[in-house]
Amino acid sequence: MVIDGAWRGLGPGPRALSGPGGAPLTRTVKLIVLPLIVRPALRPDLAADFLGAREAEQLDALIRESGAVLEATAQWFTLLKKTRRALGIVAGNPQDLYFQRCFELATEHGAPGPGADAVARAVLEDVVDASGGRTVEALKEHLADAARRARLDAELAAAWDGREALPDAADTGLAAEVLEACGTAGADAPAFAAMVRAGHGSLLGQALWAAAHPDDVWGRADIPPHLGLTAHRVPPRPEVGRSASTATLPAPFDRTLFERLFTVLQASTHRAQLPPVPELVRQEVGRSCAPLGLHDESLRVAIVLGGRLAVGLDPLGSGASVAGSTAAHRIVNSRWRREASVLRARRMTVSPHPDPDGGVLNALAQDLRTPWAAYMRRLWVRLHGRDVRDAALPDTASAWGVLDGVARSVMMDHRARVRTALRTLSVTAAPSEPAAPVATVAEMRSA
Repeated sequence: MVIDGAWRGLGPGPRALSGPGGAPLTRTVKLIVLPLIVRPALRPDLAADFLGAREAEQLDALIRESGAVLEATAQWFTLLKKTRRALGIVAGNPQDLYFQRCFELATEHGAPGPGADAVARAVLEDVVDASGGRTVEALKEHLADAARRARLDAELAAAWDGREALPDAADTGLAAEVLEACGTAGADAPAFAAMVRAGHGSLLGQALWAAAHPDDVWGRADIPPHLGLTAHRVPPRPEVGRSASTATLPAPFDRTLFERLFTVLQASTHRAQLPPVPELVRQEVGRSCAPLGLHDESLRVAIVLGGRLAVGLDPLGSGASVAGSTAAHRIVNSRWRREASVLRARRMTVSPHPDPDGGVLNALAQDLRTPWAAYMRRLWVRLHGRDVRDAALPDTASAWGVLDGVARSVMMDHRARVRTALRTLSVTAAPSEPAAPVATVAEMRSA
């Protein structure tokens, strides 16, 4: 709320960094405002979920004082997009690729002036060089060859037929010990290393192939053993694929080779760490047929830990989570339950008129009843990206960093969707609507 209010107070200057309603874009907040202006690591008082009056004033002042550099950032971004079109560059999301570079240019040069066109061209060429041809377009071109596609399909079939399936998954009880240690600053859990050595992640993945484990492996009979990572009872053999769309990506285990690599190449921040596209594809053939779709055992164990955490997520305080919650559960659930949107959703679950606002908010409330679905999907994508970059998890602390980061990401995404829904409702609401629903929407604005 503070960021939104301060941003609107800047006027039309940073329009290129704003949404249609005048609020900062999500990527603007994520890539510019928080890391480059607020810098919560240096100002921990501004990193809290709720700000006191003094902290709110400090945050407001930081953004307003940055008005000139933000306006210049918007102008550089407009210039880079124009130059990008002129050069025929289509790969990557411009906001992901250029937002932080534009802030650097604005800080160094101010608004674009004489010679800005040459600077913009140099920045674009530098970004293209950094990708090293590791782009979605390069992937599409590589997989367009019919003979290569046929060969890859045969390799996928052979790898899939060569899998080992075991009758039972490992006991997830050790996961509770690790998750309890996650809530203690600086503590490590020997159980994490023990789980990696024993191959608990591999055992779970192999059991999913055989559909041999009980449906209550997570202590919740109402949750599928695969945690929504596939739409099928048993994960299907991956196909090669030729296209992908962010809006229609299937569950992680059901994705084609193209779709799996599409998500990796779309994340531009680590592109320079990736192998060339042909090697990327070759590695993905084996990875897609490996247990849990991952090569590294520490990352597979993170799926086991994430599953145990996910089935215990209970934003609404309904009591449906597994018995004996851990410190990690308490940390994440308490954070969720402080969200105003969650408080509203909790009221909706007992209301005789559950959704006076037309259906949008009820759908968002339903997400809070099954939080494990979004959590596991995002966790797998995060771990898959690390697997492609050979970034294993060496200890409990690093595993908790990923698990907690995904929880925060899911919560922030839900908060953004609530904001969008409220803006839509406020625009479409008729003046003759009853007062009670309008008041209820006003309650939600703090989300």
